[in-house]
Amino acid sequence: MNVILVVFDSLRKDCVGVHGSPPWGKVHTPHFDAFAEQSLVMTRAFPESLPTLPTRRALYTGRRVYPFHNGDFRLKGDFVGAPGWGPIPEDQPTLAEMLHDAGYRTGLIADVYHMFKPSKNYWRGFDQWTFLRGQEKDPMRSGPRLTQAELDHWLPREMQNKWSVDFIQQCIMNIHDRTKEEDFFAPRVLREAALWLEQNQDAPRFFLTVESFDPHEPWLVPAHYRRMYLKEEGQEQVKSGYADTTQLPPALLRRTQANYSGAVTLCDRWFGFFMEQLRVLGLLDNTMVIFTSDHGHSIGDFDYMGKRGYPSSREVYDIPLMIRFPGAENAGRASDAIVQHHDIAGVVLEAVGVAPPEPIDGKSFVAAALSGKPFRGHATVGWGSAVTVVNDRWWFNGKVDRTGALLYDLAAEQPFARSVVKENRQAALDLFALAERDAAGGIPAWLIDLARRQADAPGCSDLAARE
Repeated sequence: MNVILVVFDSLRKDCVGVHGSPPWGKVHTPHFDAFAEQSLVMTRAFPESLPTLPTRRALYTGRRVYPFHNGDFRLKGDFVGAPGWGPIPEDQPTLAEMLHDAGYRTGLIADVYHMFKPSKNYWRGFDQWTFLRGQEKDPMRSGPRLTQAELDHWLPREMQNKWSVDFIQQCIMNIHDRTKEEDFFAPRVLREAALWLEQNQDAPRFFLTVESFDPHEPWLVPAHYRRMYLKEEGQEQVKSGYADTTQLPPALLRRTQANYSGAVTLCDRWFGFFMEQLRVLGLLDNTMVIFTSDHGHSIGDFDYMGKRGYPSSREVYDIPLMIRFPGAENAGRASDAIVQHHDIAGVVLEAVGVAPPEPIDGKSFVAAALSGKPFRGHATVGWGSAVTVVNDRWWFNGKVDRTGALLYDLAAEQPFARSVVKENRQAALDLFALAERDAAGGIPAWLIDLARRQADAPGCSDLAARE
């Protein structure tokens, strides 16, 4: 059996048609929907750790990253992205290394530039790794610089500051030579992945990882994709302010949502191209394809634009996860078992009959999903100095120093309308106890100190007395 793992960065679950629609309206994803019809769809999948690099560590190793032991990285050539924002530990074998050692030909096609920065090693174990450059602040080019008029086109004056101007300067410099749809990032990644399949037809079996940074911001899409959702022309808006949106002109918020929707549909179209390549090459009957995202993105949800671990919410933490088995076995099946990113490695290793050289934390959920049996009783997700714990009834979010707790009742009509931690303090304590139990080796002192310096989220409540 061959295995393909496809990861779209910042793809909201509610923007994949099988899961419904975002608050601003339906997003067109005919190819994602067709894939869902042929797949086992997991409806309650969560990350293990966030954001970008901690997520990939869990995906690529099957190991828990939370609570970020030895994860206070300050490495040359990169910013301090978050706790755990660093390379894969040398003593942790990657899925690619395990499958390579078992005789698989391995490939990585990616434009997630964080994985390829100095000191990073996410290409370990791949016979071929192809880095498609130019996303976000990747220093692919140093000129020509944008004029003030060009800056004003891409970045509204009310959002301009040193950081945002530097960001847009690099983003637009990197794409000066785009002339057609195929030049955009998602098409390039998925076309290159399709080419890898064509060029490696002699491989008796293979493991291919496809990493598309789209639909991550900046939401730079061909205009015809944006016009699918917003026809009127006007001020462009392609990035997050990571701030409250109540002061953002409504027209700019609509433009942002349209650009994001267009980016998702662009990804969908070229994912369809990639799946067609599998059909043409006769690979659909002997290949498992796993489709997921690292996290979503708030675009006006709860009057916020961006992504964050505190307070956490569904549009960021709920992730799509679908598995198309060879020959579309189990097509049309769905499961509400709670699963996490590190379980994907367990699924792959079980499917190909490869034992890891040492135990991993992830477990295959396929048998439980198909039988309707319980799998995980809860999910614990780490992000910075905050942790989120979700079970059948509750959504807990708080700081690892036992303060700043938020608790949402998932049985309520609008679960995230208000925190109910004061009325359900014992439930919050029980959920935090699960977070402590999942923190193998205990929560590091440096992370607790970081939590103490972090501001409280709105509406939080103490679980422990403050010093």
